[in-house]
Amino acid sequence: MSDPYFFGYGSLVNRDTHSYPDIAPASIRGWRRCWRPTILREWAFLTAVPDPSGEVEGVIARVPEDDWAALDVRETFYNRHRVPAPDTTHPLDPTIDIQVYAIPDGSDADPSVALPIKLSYIDTVLQGFLQIFGEDGARRFVETTDGWERPV
Repeated sequence: MSDPYFFGYGSLVNRDTHSYPDIAPASIRGWRRCWRPTILREWAFLTAVPDPSGEVEGVIARVPEDDWAALDVRETFYNRHRVPAPDTTHPLDPTIDIQVYAIPDGSDADPSVALPIKLSYIDTVLQGFLQIFGEDGARRFVETTDGWERPV
């Protein structure tokens, strides 16, 4: 069995935030990306949410020896979801196991509370998109991410 891969669509796109090997541009269908306020923290999280007509651009990276422990700690407030192979686009073996992190259902904050987006979080994500996809990729990140009406 080959090592699994994670799909990163936010800070995990930024190579400087992790040491996972074999990073490659990718996209997944059936999801969309948004800033989501939750009861888990005092600011909005970037998350992927199921959306049958959605597609999210990001990266995949190998998780050596199926050792998710460190990544699961880093992504503490997220659950992992397997992405079916037909819903992925990337330059590697089409049969690799890919998983995406998403905030769990039922953890939404009161919508009347305007939880902010951390500027440092935006900076980290945009730096990653600039590294991998250039200015056009950073622009696509902004254009394809919901929730920008939140305060920063």
